[in-house]
Amino acid sequence: MYHPRAYIDPEDGGSEAEYELLVNHVALWDVAVERQIRVEGPDAEAFVDYVITRDATDIEPMRGKYAICCNYDGGILNDFVLLRPDDDEFWFSIADSDLLQWLQGVTVGNDFEVDIDEIDVSPMQVQGPKSPDVIESLIDAAVEDVPYYGLLEATIDDVPVLVSQTGFSGEAGFEIYVREATENAEAVWNPVLETVKDHGGAAGPVNGRRRIAAGILSLGQDMDHETSPFQVNLGYQVPDDKDADYVGKAELERQKEAIENGEFPFTHKLVGLKMAGDPVLEWASDYWLISDPETGDECGYLTSAGWNPDLEANIGLGFVPAEKLQAATDVPLDDSIYDADVDLEFEVHLPDEYAEVPGEPVYATLAKVPFKESANPSAREQAKIHAGDEMEE
Repeated sequence: MYHPRAYIDPEDGGSEAEYELLVNHVALWDVAVERQIRVEGPDAEAFVDYVITRDATDIEPMRGKYAICCNYDGGILNDFVLLRPDDDEFWFSIADSDLLQWLQGVTVGNDFEVDIDEIDVSPMQVQGPKSPDVIESLIDAAVEDVPYYGLLEATIDDVPVLVSQTGFSGEAGFEIYVREATENAEAVWNPVLETVKDHGGAAGPVNGRRRIAAGILSLGQDMDHETSPFQVNLGYQVPDDKDADYVGKAELERQKEAIENGEFPFTHKLVGLKMAGDPVLEWASDYWLISDPETGDECGYLTSAGWNPDLEANIGLGFVPAEKLQAATDVPLDDSIYDADVDLEFEVHLPDEYAEVPGEPVYATLAKVPFKESANPSAREQAKIHAGDEMEE
């Protein structure tokens, strides 16, 4: 799916100004291309519980959860915000790729009484520290009682919308789901934009720099159907205590057991990297190779990268050899590796425009993920903060 790439001209600050708006003020993102797939019917909960790895029965009406669907080989088919507007209704809010036909296919040969369709609902995101003030001004209601991943029915200029406290930025933020969007989208977008401007903000693109700093993954870029959740900081998405069967359960539990026994069943692991070089200011349209500084051999690839003004460094996510990680640390290669101090260097082959010396790679060191704390910590971050308390995302 294609989102708007830029709003502010380079001579007016470009992506640097867009980042500053997001982290210090508020930004409005047009994410209307993101599809909403509705599963509705008496077996909606049972069906959703069968297609996601996490426990759908834990999601109460008017709440949501970040979730993934995997195939039978344990590969990630899609990640999404899963919303439950009603007892027998779920929305899969997907940012990339498609999921509708796969979900419909799962019903074949299975006894689920559900209707699955793509509904005329389009979202926009209001992100940044001033986003609560914007939302309160728009819907004339307090949002402080809306929990992270909580939902709220509201109207904006008499148009019915569903508001959730979610987002793709790592900052405080909300999403506004416009019902009957074909007819109502502009009637909601315009007053939202004016309210954002009233609070010192502006329209902007989905901010890749901030999402990388938050450790938020992008489907098709950082992971795909051949990627296991255990390779990409999503191991927490595979619960220990889900008794019900789900697609991919047998393989994912096999992988989980192997990792717990000290055997990482994959050649590569996604890690955070802090890199030298000139500031990477534009979105990377391709993967950049990673090599071993000792041998010069290519050994991995960078999936996401960008300059972070707060950290004053290029940061990124990339796949590196698992055996190199295992040789450098005793920390198991589960999600705990992202919190560990690991002294390990690689070389990244940046394009010449960012390289210190054209044609030569730059040094990169392993970094913790997230690089920068989020306003609303993920379930994995919550587990770290609360030292094993029950995850609530």
